Amino acid sequence: MLAETGKLQFVDVTEQAGVGHVGYGMGVAVGDYDNDGFQDLYVTNFGHNVLYHNNGDGTFTDVTREAGVDDPHWSTSAAWVDFDGDGLLDLFVCNYVDFTTKGNKRCYAPTGDLDYCTPVAYKAVPSRLFKNLGNGKFLDVTESAGIGAAYGPALGVICLDFNGDGRTDIYVANDTAANQLWLNQGDGTFRDGALEAGLAYSMAGLPKAGMGVSVDDVENNGGLIVLVTQLSREGATLFRSDGKGFFDDVSTEYGLGEATFNFTGFGTQFFDYDNDGLLDLFVANGAVTLVDSQRGTPYPYLQTKQLFHNEGKDRRFREVTDLAGPAFRILEPSRGAAFGDIDNDGAMDIVVNNNHGAVRLLHNEVGSRQHWLQVRLEGVKTNRFGIGSRVGVVTAGQEPVWRRVHTDGSYESANDVRVHFGLGEKTNIRAVIVHWPDRSKEVWDNIQPDRIVTLRQGSGRPQ
Repeated sequence: MLAETGKLQFVDVTEQAGVGHVGYGMGVAVGDYDNDGFQDLYVTNFGHNVLYHNNGDGTFTDVTREAGVDDPHWSTSAAWVDFDGDGLLDLFVCNYVDFTTKGNKRCYAPTGDLDYCTPVAYKAVPSRLFKNLGNGKFLDVTESAGIGAAYGPALGVICLDFNGDGRTDIYVANDTAANQLWLNQGDGTFRDGALEAGLAYSMAGLPKAGMGVSVDDVENNGGLIVLVTQLSREGATLFRSDGKGFFDDVSTEYGLGEATFNFTGFGTQFFDYDNDGLLDLFVANGAVTLVDSQRGTPYPYLQTKQLFHNEGKDRRFREVTDLAGPAFRILEPSRGAAFGDIDNDGAMDIVVNNNHGAVRLLHNEVGSRQHWLQVRLEGVKTNRFGIGSRVGVVTAGQEPVWRRVHTDGSYESANDVRVHFGLGEKTNIRAVIVHWPDRSKEVWDNIQPDRIVTLRQGSGRPQ
């Protein structure tokens, strides 16, 4: 773990913080499961997972056993989600396949070279859902909730209301298998509605190698667009909602299918890198099969990252990778990507994790040129950081622009819980609206731009 020093310099405090452990680390989920105001860490592994309780003094305690949230399988992404609306964060854990070191299979590239196996060489393992009991303990409700009814090699997960019924759903991106959309039935159970919603397969009706996932209101019209990153020669898939819970594949329309076709995408997110009010896109790429041009090199799986600018009314993403600086020209096997404002300057930064390589901190030096607002929520009747809330910003002459409070998404990564808004040249914020997970609604007036504001539940004007 790295501690911020205030000068964009960091010190490794892993051992002092108590979060160092021996294992094959995969991903992390961040959320305050006991509502004490300090965010806790759930670390997924190839093997046993770990829940670290934040002690609030810079240290963490391993409480996995007493909390009852371990999983001995190959876990990947995880997400904190209050699926039952009781104000306590529950936990969803993605599991991949039944791989073991003793059961390792030898697989080969078409050229005959030894290469990584695809997940079809192994059996998929069900993901898990743990209900927060509120006393520091969790109950595995995977089977009773219906989550175990369908599964694939799960790599990405994101939680939000997909069909507008006011309940938080769970979307899982599977590698070489149909994706799942677990629709929350409101009685503690879920049903898989991915096929009927158009989110299970690509336009061709085929499963793809789903890995990273991001969902947001890209068109600023209240609708949802879902992005799933995938294998080279598949291209990323973009699904657009019709506002009624059904989605169409619009990858070609937005210009992403061809641009991502030769890349294997992992970590990803819609985010406004230039603060113009439109959500752009970043994709961390890295091959999982041999790259022919790199054959004979020590690690022939290197690719470049990609950055796309949202062109707005044209409904296109324009690739601006070549304009994004030297860091985007480095060939690496990138995997996880986490997004947040590292130095609180109003510009969203990116931390990229590489397989068999260094971690990269991509500092945004563009966004601070335009106006912005960041909102941190403080829940009272809901979970402490308001995860699952929707935040809307109203500026002169415009309908609210909506974003959601979350740390999930991307790929095996956890993001800044604060909600970021690019304002462009606008400085007149009429109001900030919050729709809390308990369905209460509040409005705050007289909010100034270019700052981070904390909005406490109950301190606003009821809507």
